[in-house]
Amino acid sequence: MFEKLLGIDLGTVNLLVYMKGRGIVLQEPSVVAIATRDSKIVAVGQEAADMLGRTPESIEVARPMRDGVIADYVVTGAMLRYFIRRTCGRNPLFKPRVMISTPKGVTSVESRAVHDATIEAGAREAYLIPEPLAAAYGAGLPIDTPTGNMVVDIGGGTTEAAVVSMYDIVVWSAIRIGGNRIDDAIVNYVRKKYNLLIGDQTAEEIKIKIGSAVMMPELMSMEVRGRDQVAGLPKTITITSEEVTEAITEPMQAIVGTVKATLEKTPPELAADIIDRGMVLTGGGALLRNIDKLLTKETGVPCYCAENPIACVAIGAGKALENYAIMKRSLMQM
Repeated sequence: MFEKLLGIDLGTVNLLVYMKGRGIVLQEPSVVAIATRDSKIVAVGQEAADMLGRTPESIEVARPMRDGVIADYVVTGAMLRYFIRRTCGRNPLFKPRVMISTPKGVTSVESRAVHDATIEAGAREAYLIPEPLAAAYGAGLPIDTPTGNMVVDIGGGTTEAAVVSMYDIVVWSAIRIGGNRIDDAIVNYVRKKYNLLIGDQTAEEIKIKIGSAVMMPELMSMEVRGRDQVAGLPKTITITSEEVTEAITEPMQAIVGTVKATLEKTPPELAADIIDRGMVLTGGGALLRNIDKLLTKETGVPCYCAENPIACVAIGAGKALENYAIMKRSLMQM
């Protein structure tokens, strides 16, 4: 009665926490700032994200998650401890039970690292749920029925497409391309075309403000400031939405290829359900303009964005913990 049940989406870009009875209680960037001299943590979350690309040598700003898996075990543990304390208090009487999401294709070593980091961060019990299953559950799909439900989860580090039925994943495909790779494509395009060096945060701002997966009828533009590669001085250019669409073509085609690969593996009966119901987009990448139109055009399957795409995985993880008795056979065993 008094113990807290938490669903955590441990993402490459954002970390979200869902608490039973309260919904999403925390959403922060999964970024940590560390003092290089003594390895002490200076800032976590949004405060650390604001420092990206703006710190002296004495402070290193790191993303401890890469492509959906732990790249730095110690820093990930410290980050989890900080966020669990923020939601449950410093010394809770009852330690929380935690359901944490991991990409479907992780190795046993990678999943063990997530499990152990969660226990060390202050959880009484930790369970792991595959991200596409959590995303489908959080998006409100009827995963308890013997029908095909297709979900495409486009995160910061990975894109996973899966068909879910009877509380489990039937077929899935994944690629380590997501929002970060789209940002990188914009950085490279601006460097090659305009000889202008821009940071990841500027690239993300361009993607959010004028980015589109397909060419838009109305042209949008924005001013971009960076450092001229030749002169080495600050410079301003104007970039259009058409140029951004051109810049991100390669990662978009890779995501389309992953979705097609999943559809090709889907059993015929479930494929018929998917054509009727369509596929659902979750994750931060689902917010990119017209990505649903691109997938519908390329696959011929109707595609729509979930109601709150960024929160779907955390909500699904929390709901799975609330219904642990039913979900138990679908979860990763530790």
